Amino acid sequence: MTLRKKLIEVALPLEVINKETAREKFLHHGHPSTLHLWWSRKPLATCRAILFASLVDDPSSHPEAFPTVEAQEKERKRLFRIISDLVKWENSNNDRVVGEARQEILKSTGGNPPPVLDPFCGGGSIPLEAQRLGLTAHGSDLNPVAALITKALVEIPPRFAGRPPVNPEARERIGNQAEWWGSAGIAEDTRYYGRWMLEKAKRRIGQLYPDVFLPKEHGSGKAKVTAWLWARTIKCPNPACGIEMPLVSKFVLSSNSGRKIWVEPVIDKKANKAQFVVRQGEGAPPEGTINRRGAVCVRCGTPVSFDYIRAEGKAQRLGTRLLAMVADGKKRVYLSPSTEQEEIALRVEAKGGPETDLPEQALGFRIQRYGISRHRQLFTSRQLLALTTFSELVGEARELVRRDAVAAGLLDDELPLEKGGSGAAAYADAVATYLAFAVDKSADQWSTICGWNGGIRNTFARQAIPMTWDYAEANPFSEATGNFFGTVERIAQVVEGLPAGIPGEGKQCDAISIVETSTKPVISTDPPYYDNIGYADLSDFFYVWLRPMLGKIYPSLFATVLVPKARELVANPYRFGGDKDKARRFFEEGLREAFNHLREIANPEYPLTVYYAFKQSEIDEESGGSENDPTPTSTGWETMLGGLLKSGFTITGTWPLHTEMSARMRGHNSNVLATSIVLVCRPQPADAPVATLREFRSSLQQELSKALKDLQQGNIAPVDLAQAAIGPGMAVFSRYSKVLEPDGSPMPVRSALQLINQELDAYFAAQEGDLDPDTRFCVAWFEQFGMREAPFGEADILARAKNTAVSALAEAGMLVAARGKVRLFRREELEPHWSPVETRHRSIWLCTQHLVRAVQTGGEAEAARLARAMGSDLGDAAKSLAYHLYTISERRGWTEEALAYNNLVVSWPAIQEKTLELSAAFPVQSQLIF
Repeated sequence: MTLRKKLIEVALPLEVINKETAREKFLHHGHPSTLHLWWSRKPLATCRAILFASLVDDPSSHPEAFPTVEAQEKERKRLFRIISDLVKWENSNNDRVVGEARQEILKSTGGNPPPVLDPFCGGGSIPLEAQRLGLTAHGSDLNPVAALITKALVEIPPRFAGRPPVNPEARERIGNQAEWWGSAGIAEDTRYYGRWMLEKAKRRIGQLYPDVFLPKEHGSGKAKVTAWLWARTIKCPNPACGIEMPLVSKFVLSSNSGRKIWVEPVIDKKANKAQFVVRQGEGAPPEGTINRRGAVCVRCGTPVSFDYIRAEGKAQRLGTRLLAMVADGKKRVYLSPSTEQEEIALRVEAKGGPETDLPEQALGFRIQRYGISRHRQLFTSRQLLALTTFSELVGEARELVRRDAVAAGLLDDELPLEKGGSGAAAYADAVATYLAFAVDKSADQWSTICGWNGGIRNTFARQAIPMTWDYAEANPFSEATGNFFGTVERIAQVVEGLPAGIPGEGKQCDAISIVETSTKPVISTDPPYYDNIGYADLSDFFYVWLRPMLGKIYPSLFATVLVPKARELVANPYRFGGDKDKARRFFEEGLREAFNHLREIANPEYPLTVYYAFKQSEIDEESGGSENDPTPTSTGWETMLGGLLKSGFTITGTWPLHTEMSARMRGHNSNVLATSIVLVCRPQPADAPVATLREFRSSLQQELSKALKDLQQGNIAPVDLAQAAIGPGMAVFSRYSKVLEPDGSPMPVRSALQLINQELDAYFAAQEGDLDPDTRFCVAWFEQFGMREAPFGEADILARAKNTAVSALAEAGMLVAARGKVRLFRREELEPHWSPVETRHRSIWLCTQHLVRAVQTGGEAEAARLARAMGSDLGDAAKSLAYHLYTISERRGWTEEALAYNNLVVSWPAIQEKTLELSAAFPVQSQLIF
């Protein structure tokens, strides 16, 4: 059978896909990612584009219709236009745009498109976008929370599409209107019964959330508290003090628009107690009392170690104190705590709630060291009571929905949703699912892990459950961040916008258990990232609340007390007694077995697409990389690629796509990757050749150099370049049945990855030949010494070798030479009014450093002014050098330097855009050609 090459195997409009993907990360209202939290969820724009391009033929597959290269390119541009429209969020439900894409898919699939399967469906992005494109969508995951999210996205909405709401208020309003668009009916019922739950809860526990009286300066009268800000406490170990000392990371509450507000601890020496007063205006807020090194007593200043804090926590002697309150006034009001408010909260006795244990050790968990060993300990008593109250109301709301559905004319049967029902009972199950999600999402904002940053910061601000010392408690009955009905409304907006078209399926099973069907699917998936995220342990946080609410509705999903973990495909050493090697083998064998099975069930007419985002530098010492051996390999990449190749796949295309949030694993402004590599795979031909090491290296040198140049021209971030190089490099490696080492043994994936890294270094080394002598000196010096001083003699030898002189470099303002020492100028020391037009020294090094400084101090507009003066050739050379300097900095562990060069490249498109604007406004300019 002759396979037709698909568009994804030839070309993609990466710039537009990445632009819309980046934009999507800031969308909230109505976006499916807000239905329920899931970690490392893939953006919808990316999934939509990848699926479309995997199904649609490349024009080169039809030489009869497109006989010339020009004709094929013209047709690709037409398909690119469709993708450009399709990936825009506002076109998600645009019938014309989506309809045009569906027609192209039908044309390439002979009117009979295959189903789509994602065997690691996670947050359900891939099945959802398959359904949007008119395809039958199947998503499966071993994790029951992931399977339920996928059901809520692709399985429930089509079951009840076009039905009007059943609540009496809506029925009275709409009269005999028989049909509603898509899922609008069930969305309306989610709102109605969510509001009903809110009113019921308010009557039961509303008195535990009392209003406050505002002082005159804030308008007087009653006001609703929107958040209570608390601090954990321990007894000071100093026997001469013994105060209940607060553990506070920062006392500042707000510094917006010059309105600095903070908490001032005031010591009542007689009572030996800290009181807290909210201050604002002039004055200096005190430093926090705890940081990464330990804590300090707020009264006596005694340093307190984490060993002591942990011991107190394990002895259950961590206390809590109210620091401040946030209330609604004419504007947000911060108030000092009141004894009455504090006592009401601390008197609450919570009955019910989860009785399950946290894992003793797990990826992303640190709280167990402080005596928090059960899920219920993640919540205050008042939060537990609120969550159990709302949880119980989900069951009551379900019965009310069922009665109202019968009254509205739905079939009064007992066939539940899980068994394929579509009558009153199944509809009640469906509405209850979305209401349970509202409670579950509220748990994410109603725990003692939630911080305060001008609003409630949710539990899972990161893919972890860290210890939070000062936390924020939301008011479920307010209208501010963390209120219950706001969560209901966001879920309803998501449901309202779902495609609700062709039936889909969300199923709980692992990738090896998927049963082969008569219609073979197209497979697109995002497998687990080795040991980056412990999905099962993290999702227990949600599971322990979902199970009591939905266990009877989905008995097969919630059959276990906690999320199943034994078969979870993650290299978690804690499950193997800390043995990393056993964890690696478990992951490698499981992934290979999964890919073997997927190869058997996949539709051979279409490529398999695999997303992967494991950064090469996120490794430990065992991975082989060091400052002296700059060729690290990633066990995550090695095992994933090894699994693919050993399963008989070859890589036919690789695409770097910006699918990861910039704060995916660490804080903002840290050097973390933003890119996933989408690997396009086909079964390896039976006659794939064998290659020698020399043949492989020759092909790698030729093809990787071109691929890296294309990646740089596409403005890939330096932080992502090493990862992106893996794709085209492994495409070369995987085209051979094996590559033979000099001793005749087959080359392992790890060795191939090391060679790819070496070729990346060789690529940069080759570029140095195009640099001016001064820049070559600076690069070599920077690589050896960074910004540190070194002996003049070494600088003199290096300068002579690079055909320049230390004195010339000093005169150019590139380095300082004094007292027998030499060092490069730091950026803050550079001539502030330097201009490439007015200076004789136009080295690429200086241009790069000045551009970096301009981005840091004046932003893209200032950098554009410099870039315009440099001219395009010199500006592009400076950007290219930034890639090389980033690589050096990252490998040396110089994080701030690496980040600076990364930011210049990431800002380059905006700099170019502003440069064009300047040129249009001031057309006369001196152009410098280096």
